[in-house]
Amino acid sequence: MPPDRSTLFPAAPARPSRRVCLGAGLAAAATLVAPGVLSQPAPVLLRLSHVVAPDTPKGQMAQHFQALVHERASGRIRVSVYPDSSLWGDDDEMEALRLGAVEMLAPSLSKFGMAGVPEFEVFDLPYLFTDLAQVRRVTQGAVGRELLQRLGRQQMLGLGYLDNGFKQMSAHRPLRQPSDLEGLRMRVQAPGVLEAQMQAWGAQPIVLPFAETQRALSSGLVEGTENPLSNFLTQGLATWQPHVSLTRHGYLGYAVVANPRFWNSVPRADRAVLTTALAEALAHGNRLSAELDRQALHQLRQTPGVQVHDLSDAERAALRQAAQPVHAGLRQRLGAGLVDAVHRALAAG
Repeated sequence: MPPDRSTLFPAAPARPSRRVCLGAGLAAAATLVAPGVLSQPAPVLLRLSHVVAPDTPKGQMAQHFQALVHERASGRIRVSVYPDSSLWGDDDEMEALRLGAVEMLAPSLSKFGMAGVPEFEVFDLPYLFTDLAQVRRVTQGAVGRELLQRLGRQQMLGLGYLDNGFKQMSAHRPLRQPSDLEGLRMRVQAPGVLEAQMQAWGAQPIVLPFAETQRALSSGLVEGTENPLSNFLTQGLATWQPHVSLTRHGYLGYAVVANPRFWNSVPRADRAVLTTALAEALAHGNRLSAELDRQALHQLRQTPGVQVHDLSDAERAALRQAAQPVHAGLRQRLGAGLVDAVHRALAAG
């Protein structure tokens, strides 16, 4: 039986297709700049596209950013937010950013490996972090700043990090130890570390965009997923996956990126408005992430038909031990420097 999402995560209204949204955006932009119509400079149009629901940490961050900009820019900047892959999805959003078909994105950190910055795969290492405080020692320190700078080589301007939370595993059966995953077709969002992680546990990883997860579960293409609980709940995945195992095996976060040509074209004063508003919106989203995770867990425990399985320390230790070759593989692929820098940042806390 699917969970009742109405108490915490109300259903989002239907969204137009990305083609319709893009066409409408371009038409609006054309109207704004039509000669002879304007009595003042046309507002800057900033389209922010993302792939999750509005009532997730990322969705709330985006709406808060939009509200702050509209409040402070006095009509000079217009932010349009497109959630739920309604404009661009996992498989095409970064190319759209490079081409100028969208101005801002917030992809998961896992996606940047496929975009040519494999160093971001360090965030995918299983059981690397124990809590969000450890994550922030990396994202808010020298390692995090250096990684954002490296996005420039792929025509993306890195602006900041956003937490979602720790991933849990879900399927049609409990997943408490590596033998429970043997042969299971598990959806992952990116190749590389995430594929290697599932293979280390005996599962068969299948890379799919987030928007295709429901269809893949209903068709039987995949049998299990890994998600923070807010994503699991807002996407209604309990319809196909009544067992949620609290593995806390990996971190899922995002980086907000902009098209550098767009960003540099914005007048300096307005760029300062965007920078300040984004910093405040990211702080807002990061504060929400832990609370939404707690609320989602409470709601899932109360949902008929859903079984939440708490793992023991010994069960998590077995999963961690089985995944150690994944850490060694990334160190070999990227070199020891980055992985060691992350471990030094964690130890410094």
